[in-house]
Amino acid sequence: MTWLHQHLAVLPVLLPALTAMALLLLGDHGGDQHGGHGHHKLLWARRIALASTALGLVLALALALRAAEGELITYRLGDWPAPFGIILLVDRLGALMLVLAACVALPVLGYASGGWDAHGRYFHALFQFQLMGLNGAFVTGDLFNLFVFFEVLLIASYVLMVHGQGAARFRFGMQYVVLNLAASALFLIGLALIYAKAGTLNLADLALRVPAVAAPDAAVLQVAAVLLLVVFGFKAALMPLAMWLPSTYAATSPPVAALFAIMTKVGVYAIVRVHGVVFGDSGGATALTVEPILLPLALATSVVAVLGALAAKTLARLVAWLTVVSVGTVLAGIGLYGPAAWGAAFYYMINSTLVIAALFLLAELVAAQRGDADGQLQPAAPVTQPTLLGLMMLLAAASAAGLPPLPGFIGKLMLLEAASSHAWAPLVWTVMLVVGFCTLLGLARAGSILFWHVRDDLPASASAGGSPKLVLATCSLLAASVLLSVAAAPVQSYCQAAALQLTDRAAYAGAVLAEPGAGLGSAGVLPQTTRPYRGGAR
Repeated sequence: MTWLHQHLAVLPVLLPALTAMALLLLGDHGGDQHGGHGHHKLLWARRIALASTALGLVLALALALRAAEGELITYRLGDWPAPFGIILLVDRLGALMLVLAACVALPVLGYASGGWDAHGRYFHALFQFQLMGLNGAFVTGDLFNLFVFFEVLLIASYVLMVHGQGAARFRFGMQYVVLNLAASALFLIGLALIYAKAGTLNLADLALRVPAVAAPDAAVLQVAAVLLLVVFGFKAALMPLAMWLPSTYAATSPPVAALFAIMTKVGVYAIVRVHGVVFGDSGGATALTVEPILLPLALATSVVAVLGALAAKTLARLVAWLTVVSVGTVLAGIGLYGPAAWGAAFYYMINSTLVIAALFLLAELVAAQRGDADGQLQPAAPVTQPTLLGLMMLLAAASAAGLPPLPGFIGKLMLLEAASSHAWAPLVWTVMLVVGFCTLLGLARAGSILFWHVRDDLPASASAGGSPKLVLATCSLLAASVLLSVAAAPVQSYCQAAALQLTDRAAYAGAVLAEPGAGLGSAGVLPQTTRPYRGGAR
């Protein structure tokens, strides 16, 4: 137990990496399931992947419990002191994102194991590499390794995007790859500019050094900050950089699209870390560089996306647009700048990610029971399980639109309260309320077409209904959303504490930049050092 406690911070990255390597050695012949040997390997790949992902959830919860006490958990690889060596850092926000990623990944992987993983080869290894990139991005302590983990998750997502093949997936997959490569190039340019003027890429070190950079060098850092906003805004689907997402997410397989619901939150997370903290209100000459544009762009994102959702002709595309709507709402909270608004944004982000992932899976369950109409929003034969799927759709729609007492309502209420003293409060209130109403309208329209406006002249679908495994995976995501409402008080408290912790730059500097107090352990890796967070903003 001592060893586990000592190395806990690095395990969310190592576990999926080692699992992916093991699956590659196993030889996952998902695309050749007709052969008995290949099918046997696929069954073992499913078991290993599910066990590893479940263990990852346990590790994430263990880190969240430690972080809840205010502990800043640092892990120095190779005994190299920061800011020169690679350092991992787990705070409240990082632990929260690890838990959220695992809560999405486990049911989605269970859903994919119902048959989607057999549509192509090495699905489970790619899924684990995707988790490695996601978890690494949430625990890295410097910008360069954030870039590295971005590339890991993106490379895996390139292949997952076209998994199962198909002309539409290849067409939108190629667009997805090209745009992400361009964003990665901008990322490197931004990092080069920051390193040239600040001399470091360590996030804790940058939070101390950036405020000391005076004009005219500060202008270079401001350019870098804007470039990074473009990069992170593209990853998060911030307007006008979000137009690629609806077609891409709607074209890929449902479990992959559901997993991608957490991928946009990596961009949101990076914006908080870089533009909220490093270039935040204590950034000296570069303070609040993107503050004048972040809130307007976030509100515009929600408005444009909800219009896209109202105009969507398929359920999958409607859900893809709702992904962008949720990003706009979360980034509006980030753009308000302040612990109260950030805590509200974190809470809302948890629920929106779970509900969007569930909706992508639900869209496939419904489409599979509508015959040739598939997911088209047009009258068709009645579905085989109208009561079950209809209730699931109702619950997801109510939470996505922000109806009480579900967590979507609680999160939006927190955001509105945080915005009440802001200069843009009337516009923020108007946009959020109107967008919520239009979201409900769009989902109500879709539900009425799918479940009520059926054609009696068409034969009922021959489908026997969704597999219990697929239904259970989808329901577990919706149940997690309901649980978020039941446990609203402690989760809200955790989110607010996470936001407040981000403002204590001195605590981060003390935990990350302090000289290691011990030599190499027997494994050749320095044990993690921890510094308790005492609370309070600097």
